[in-house]
Amino acid sequence: MTFRLETTQADFEAQFTALLSAKREEAPDVNKIVEGILTDVKKRGDEAVVEYTNKFDRMNISVGDLAIGAEEMDREIAKVPEDALAALKVASDRIKAFHAKQLPEDLDYIDEAGVRLGYRWKPVQAAGLYVPGGTAAYPSSVLMNAIPAKVAGVDRLVMVVPTPDGVVNPLVMAAARLSGVDEIYRIGGAQAVGALAYGTETIKPVDIIVGPGNAFVAAAKRQVFGTVGIDMIAGPSEILVIADSKNDPAWMAADLLSQAEHDTAAQSILITDDGNYARAVEDAIETHLETLPRADIASESWEEHGALIVVQNWDEAVALCDRIAPEHLELAIDEPDVLERKIRNAGAVFMGRYTPEAIGDYVAGPNHVLPTARSARFSSGLGVLNFMKRNSLIQCDASSLNKIGPAAVTLAKQEGLDAHGLSVAIRLNVER
Repeated sequence: MTFRLETTQADFEAQFTALLSAKREEAPDVNKIVEGILTDVKKRGDEAVVEYTNKFDRMNISVGDLAIGAEEMDREIAKVPEDALAALKVASDRIKAFHAKQLPEDLDYIDEAGVRLGYRWKPVQAAGLYVPGGTAAYPSSVLMNAIPAKVAGVDRLVMVVPTPDGVVNPLVMAAARLSGVDEIYRIGGAQAVGALAYGTETIKPVDIIVGPGNAFVAAAKRQVFGTVGIDMIAGPSEILVIADSKNDPAWMAADLLSQAEHDTAAQSILITDDGNYARAVEDAIETHLETLPRADIASESWEEHGALIVVQNWDEAVALCDRIAPEHLELAIDEPDVLERKIRNAGAVFMGRYTPEAIGDYVAGPNHVLPTARSARFSSGLGVLNFMKRNSLIQCDASSLNKIGPAAVTLAKQEGLDAHGLSVAIRLNVER
């Protein structure tokens, strides 16, 4: 049942805590199954990947069919309507432009002791992109995951995408072409994650795996972390809309449903300072649900996990927002900048009355791969830095080593690491 709360209620804190702690999706224990698949892929390589692909995706392929080549891509892309290709190009250009501004600068300086210090940012050599297949295939996610990798300078970008019953999604192929994906394989599930992490005879291993997936994919990413890097373990989508009564209720209702239609486990929350407006938005939600194609999914999400919260002032809204730490936050109020500066925890913030969250899903530019399940308290959305690492630089000459070396010798001695101390002491007062 949709939560309807007011901060003036005597039991508000208990009800709000229940909202935060409510379990939104069943998490089947798939770890043992995934562990077995990963072990098998690590041991048997291509043979295991093909077996699992044929079993789970109802396919009949051989090792030679794993890759999707340029000719097949061309055939699929030819099926895409021109307006869809043009829209993908608009999105691609904007995402590239924004992420190019994330490229970090190196640091290189000499400190007061004469020691050269700094760091260099360098891209990983190979990245793997997991793209869900079937009805959950989202070309926009291909752009959002692949483009930051290419902007970072990743040499090799490998995409895995399941093709159940042999059906390839043409828009996904078009997005991959626009994003500069180098290799594509028609595989999915834990076996695809294992192939990316450990490598097979056909698929060389990568350094980091990004992209969403089901419970099996999430468990596989957890288990291969350490062998490779991963982006995050994403949960169901969520949105928090903070809105005043100057907004058209139908607009805010549509924004809430834009996330509810993703998944029955998605969550949509409205915070407003007007109880009558909250009821108007709720009525508008019911009206929209009468015509939305995914009304069954959106309705269940709203009924099971949605919330309407009435606050006395915007300071209360800020405090509640930071506790919710939403993936998406809309500030549909006057002077949204004032509130935004006070808020610490949100994946992405959509400012003002004319910035629906959906614009960020497709064409705004910033990444739509964002922290869920309150992880915006400690993490950020996907970006160029996910595909880069920082190497420290340290360089002493004889003079600067003489200035700072004795302290290192002393500390090494205190820690009982005599060879550490010796490696410094043996150089002191020696001209090079």
